Amino acid sequence: MSISAENSFVLDEFYDIITPNKITLFDRIAAERTRYLTIALENIYQEHNASAVLRTCDCFGIQDLNVIEKDNQYQIQRDIALGSGRWVDIHNFSDEIGPTTNCIRTLKEQGYQIVATTPHTDAYTVHDLPIDKPLAFFFGTERNGLSDEVLEAADLHVRIPMYGFTESFNISVSVAVLLQTIRQRLEISQHAWKLTDTEQIALKIQWCEKILNGGEALSKEFRARYQKD
Repeated sequence: MSISAENSFVLDEFYDIITPNKITLFDRIAAERTRYLTIALENIYQEHNASAVLRTCDCFGIQDLNVIEKDNQYQIQRDIALGSGRWVDIHNFSDEIGPTTNCIRTLKEQGYQIVATTPHTDAYTVHDLPIDKPLAFFFGTERNGLSDEVLEAADLHVRIPMYGFTESFNISVSVAVLLQTIRQRLEISQHAWKLTDTEQIALKIQWCEKILNGGEALSKEFRARYQKD
């Protein structure tokens, strides 16, 4: 018995329960999801900005948001996030010692190149940044930017071209501009950057569990039935 076959069985069981509209929605959105790109927020203290970034990730099909909590706890403002917290996986790094180090190490182990976003560099822009490997984009506070630790540990540095007197965008706008440009470049590339069919099935099971009362218990029931048969 393979986990892939088991997951296909579980999803079919869920699809017998949820509405046709939800099935169509899940199939369409999962096909556009990616883990090739991910976002990491370092010590963002303004709740409305953090929530807006979460919403932006969902809109651009980014499945994972990493949150480094040093002095500020990450909280979602529901009226800004508009339910996106249900669909995007949030990974919190809040160790008392070294949350930034832990986040960087974890993402590197997952195969990501660490990309520091900063206006103070001429290394790359969003238009010429190499996209041949999975990328983890780190964003800092609007006032202080990223920590020296991220800037020094980064494999790449990137900036969004600016043409006015103001030095930087609001962080949620910066994330949106960057993701819009990088996703457009990936769309016309030959890189395998979207989720595989197997990954999509696992994700859709996760979504089904979230929208149904007792969804996780149902999932366990379906798996037990599959293994018994």
